[in-house]
Amino acid sequence: MAYDVVVIGAGIVGLATSLKLKEKNPSLKILVLDKESEVAAHQTGHNSGVIHSGLYYKPGSLKAINCIRGYEMLIRFCKKYDIPFELCGKLVVATSKEEIPLMHTLHNRGIENGLEGLKVLGREQLKEYEPHVNGLEAIYVPQTGIVDYKEVALKYAEVIRKNDGELHFDEKVIGVKKNAKGSVVITDRSSYSTKLVVNCSGLYSDKVAKLTGMESSVKIIPFRGEYYEIKPEKQHLVKNLIYPVPDPNFPFLGVHFTRMIKGGVEAGPNAVLAFQREGYTKTDIHLGELAETLAWPGFRKVASKYWKTGFGEMYRSFSKSAFTRALQKLMPELSEADLMPGGAGVRAQACDRNGGLIDDFLILENERAVNVCNAPSPAATSSLSIGDTVAEKVLKKI
Repeated sequence: MAYDVVVIGAGIVGLATSLKLKEKNPSLKILVLDKESEVAAHQTGHNSGVIHSGLYYKPGSLKAINCIRGYEMLIRFCKKYDIPFELCGKLVVATSKEEIPLMHTLHNRGIENGLEGLKVLGREQLKEYEPHVNGLEAIYVPQTGIVDYKEVALKYAEVIRKNDGELHFDEKVIGVKKNAKGSVVITDRSSYSTKLVVNCSGLYSDKVAKLTGMESSVKIIPFRGEYYEIKPEKQHLVKNLIYPVPDPNFPFLGVHFTRMIKGGVEAGPNAVLAFQREGYTKTDIHLGELAETLAWPGFRKVASKYWKTGFGEMYRSFSKSAFTRALQKLMPELSEADLMPGGAGVRAQACDRNGGLIDDFLILENERAVNVCNAPSPAATSSLSIGDTVAEKVLKKI
């Protein structure tokens, strides 16, 4: 069968790209392929459901541009289709004197990114927002919110289908061959001719990029983020969202507290190396994928430079008491007994050969494909903007 565009990956970015392509050119014949049996089976369906404001990202970066634009697009989409969301705001809390300058740098970055209404709070003021939090100072970010991204992705898929787009599930892409009109995408069940391939395959984006003929200098390193849930009788300790000041050396935000749109409060995540790309538990191990990770020169450089941090994250993964102590920096009243095991997600983090953890979205192109090679958080918030960006690149090619 022949298509104008085949999108590989039915996560939120792949679906948003398909949606935007249909908006811009309703006559395009579009197929979305996914190896799973449903949309949003991996990163989209395992995240914490936060609508990010754009506070953290370097001004002018793809993350900053797409998060801020995507935020507005997401809010409009949720309102249009009656998807529940709440703009509850969050605190970013400095718990030590050393963190205060970093917090103020973050505040200035938010202002540079155009965020309005940011407030720097002293110890007493922050207690008015979150009475049980321990902190010296905090930034209040009113734009931050919560939503169920699985529900958003399902609505994207519904709108795509209503506009004659196709979604095929349980089809794993195993090859992409060049032909006179573009490419033939080969799955374990069929094959599809297409003018252009769009790769939004998340945890396998580097491998699919290679299938399209793209020689990328990055490899996806999977980092598992594990959560606890706060027991119902202690959920009153958290009113909304509470974050630490992040370590600027890493593209992770640190363990934090998140009130969920469907109820409950999550605490986490940590960030530990997953032993397979879709390794959601400690016992999930794929020897081939683990060997690829360990053999990548960039990962070895990251591991040698930050081994103490990595060991601490791994220790917290196996020690509930250590995880609790990390949370108690923000919430001293919390005890180990207040936490129940929660879920986990795996972040697809691109790493270059020189040991750099890519801290921006990365979109690479060749004559027959557009490859989204790095789209971690805030990709869900940014999805419609990323989709719009990718759609524009596709339309220029076909």
